[in-house]
Amino acid sequence: MTKLVRPIFSFAALALLSLAGTVRAQEGQQPAKQRTPSEAVLENWNDVGSRLVTMAQDWPEDKYTYRLNKDVRTFQQVVLHIAGSNYDLLNHATNSKMGDARNDPPVSEYATKEKTVAFLKKSIEDAAAEIKKEGDAGTLKHLDYWIGYTEHMGEHYGLLVAYYRASGVVPPESRPKK
Repeated sequence: MTKLVRPIFSFAALALLSLAGTVRAQEGQQPAKQRTPSEAVLENWNDVGSRLVTMAQDWPEDKYTYRLNKDVRTFQQVVLHIAGSNYDLLNHATNSKMGDARNDPPVSEYATKEKTVAFLKKSIEDAAAEIKKEGDAGTLKHLDYWIGYTEHMGEHYGLLVAYYRASGVVPPESRPKK
């Protein structure tokens, strides 16, 4: 992206995040409250992240090798990819080495559902802690990363919904609420 487009994109994306919170408030889902930029990013990060963790916990371990077709990742590989990408984000934002930031961490190193879920959960928690630590100034400085990687998680959330549907299973978020 050019230097001019990136700030405009970041500003527009932040405006959309804030607008999403306003729309939810108007729908009665939460009281109207002006959120700071870091609060808006954190809320969206945690929302998508918690949906993914719920799916990783819900999906049966004996189906972690399931894939939609031979040319796509298994369910477990998608989860590992998300977690590795989250650490890639953190390493770029913090200019440090955190977690396993490989694009596709090998299944052999996360051989169980428990290890895979723990890795995903930790990547989301570590990123949430970084958003809080950075505050508004740091979050705005890295806004293109935060928005891009939140979108990345959302794209893979949608992919995992397809895994559920193709298997004849209703995704957790679509199940009736008790």
